[in-house]
Amino acid sequence: MIPTTMKAVVLSKPTRAEDVRLTDVPIPKVRPGWVLIKVKAFGLNHSEQILRLHEIQADYIQKPIIPGIECAGEIVDPSDSGFPKGERVVALMGGMGRSFHGSYVEYALLPVSHVFAVQTNLSWTDMAAIPETYFTAWGSIFTCLHLQKEDILLIRGGTCALGYAAIQLAKAVGCKVVATTHRERKMDLLQDADEAILDTGTLAGTLHGVTKTLELVGPKTLRDTLRCVETGGIVCNTGILGGVYALNDFDPIKEIPNGVYLTGFFSNYPTKQTMEEIVSFIAEHQITPGVGAVYSFRDIAKALFAMDHHKVDGKIVVRM
Repeated sequence: MIPTTMKAVVLSKPTRAEDVRLTDVPIPKVRPGWVLIKVKAFGLNHSEQILRLHEIQADYIQKPIIPGIECAGEIVDPSDSGFPKGERVVALMGGMGRSFHGSYVEYALLPVSHVFAVQTNLSWTDMAAIPETYFTAWGSIFTCLHLQKEDILLIRGGTCALGYAAIQLAKAVGCKVVATTHRERKMDLLQDADEAILDTGTLAGTLHGVTKTLELVGPKTLRDTLRCVETGGIVCNTGILGGVYALNDFDPIKEIPNGVYLTGFFSNYPTKQTMEEIVSFIAEHQITPGVGAVYSFRDIAKALFAMDHHKVDGKIVVRM
């Protein structure tokens, strides 16, 4: 039996992690094109932090809102979706936690277009570490960078969950990986890369042979990153870890070196085919999804505090 109420994180204004509380809310009624999922676990993401601390004030955010852009769980009411009841699924993006209620909740009502069946023996914790992080890493290095075995890949900002996932996928392909961090104490965390570099903010002129770059620091270092790749190389800007969200007075003619290509990956449009490919690739290459810490849902405030204050290296997963 599905209960009538559930615990959820509900936000209506900027909220510090330590002020986040679970509240009782009605379980949503299922409607055509949507499915009700019993959430088993979900990962935390930087974009949720941005929403909670700042973006919640924007007019386009429907308030109050339940945040959360991804989850793993099972179908409890399939509506007209064709999913069998009890199907193990993951869900991500498409407006989760911004345009409609997301995953910081015991039961999530989500559009069927962004819910995907997962054939895997992974635990709920490991499943929850996959959707947004590995989809973004996959899209960045394969769709945007066209990564091949012979490439030398630079990952700028490698000591985040997305960075770890990108290292795993790239090494599975067989290419050389150079990863950076701006914190010396985190250098040991890049041991899976072929080379770890302490990022001083200026890398141009210090690297040789880099053909592809995944830029996770973002606009803060993008100008420098564009000068780190060889002619014919590609830079994919995916992250904004540097806290700078746009480039002011950027002149693409002068600032993109001749023969260098700049692209970016926006993770709002996952597909069934891509999610199946990712899960199959992870199984084939025996990749263990990177989980830095696991918190219970009742300790959501502690989990968010750990994310806000960089207490955990790797993906933070919240288990129900």
